[in-house]
Amino acid sequence: MHLARFPRRRYTPGFTPLEPLPRLSALLGGAEIWIKRDDLLGLAGGGNKTRKLEFLVADALAQGADTLITVGAPQSNHCRLTLAAAAKEGLDCRLVIEERVPGSFSPEALGNNLLFDLMGAANVRMVKAGADLAEEMALDAAAVKAAGGHPYVIVGGGSSPLGALGYAACAQEIMAQAFEAGVAFDRLVVASGSAGTHAGLVAGLVALNAQLPVTGINVRRQRAEQEANVLKLAQATADFMGTPQPVADDIVALDAWVGPGYSLPTREMVEAVRLLARSEGILLDPVYSGKAMAGLIALVREGVLKKGERVLFLHTGGAPSLSAFGSVLRDPAFN
Repeated sequence: MHLARFPRRRYTPGFTPLEPLPRLSALLGGAEIWIKRDDLLGLAGGGNKTRKLEFLVADALAQGADTLITVGAPQSNHCRLTLAAAAKEGLDCRLVIEERVPGSFSPEALGNNLLFDLMGAANVRMVKAGADLAEEMALDAAAVKAAGGHPYVIVGGGSSPLGALGYAACAQEIMAQAFEAGVAFDRLVVASGSAGTHAGLVAGLVALNAQLPVTGINVRRQRAEQEANVLKLAQATADFMGTPQPVADDIVALDAWVGPGYSLPTREMVEAVRLLARSEGILLDPVYSGKAMAGLIALVREGVLKKGERVLFLHTGGAPSLSAFGSVLRDPAFN
């Protein structure tokens, strides 16, 4: 897996930490749980999209772009980090916000929505759920071109084969850290949303012949649909890298912890966010890492992840959005 041939901007010095979670592991009484701290990646507030943007922004700069355009839901971590990368590179950034839950977008909201304003997004506009997002971004691109600019469109979540290289690189990083620490993992658990993180990890691990299975915890879609999405992107990423293709058996994307829908709270998510904060001093987010950790906790309690196994949880970040969900996290109905 020769990733050095792909142009890359580096937004994080060195590797993100790989840490044991002894207090959480003891509380659950099952598998030994570790965490990969991708919440500590570079750019404003960190998170998994930073790894994808290292390759995507390098491509944008190579093409002479002066404006990044992307799409996300209200409180989008991807939009926050794309905007942060644009600010760092001296580019403009335009954001299309898909209101997946009616009434959920407010320009005055705290969390990531506040950061859109602080970091100076050139334009933020909301579209209704189900809008043709590619078409909406094309409208923004046309406006930039009409003003004499050079737009670069980034798909939602940065989840293209080029963006997924960020998590093929992360797979390589994890295996190097595990070797140096003398720690062999039995399973990796990660949130599965726009599919780029999950697919990149699988493509990278297959390329390395790591034999480390990945369990995705869905945050939006049903299992069959998500597994098909992840497989398609993992195979396209492998083709892009010129490495062996993952197969269907490499893809697991469990859907039992999505709850009523994307970004909608569950008791399990609230418990997971509060439990990790109180036991290990690590902040999760309500949309992605909180639901993924809820899934991991349930798998330990159900005995799927057994005592004697060593499980790595990849923390995809998202804590800057916590303040926007404060009422839910404090609501007795969810505690």
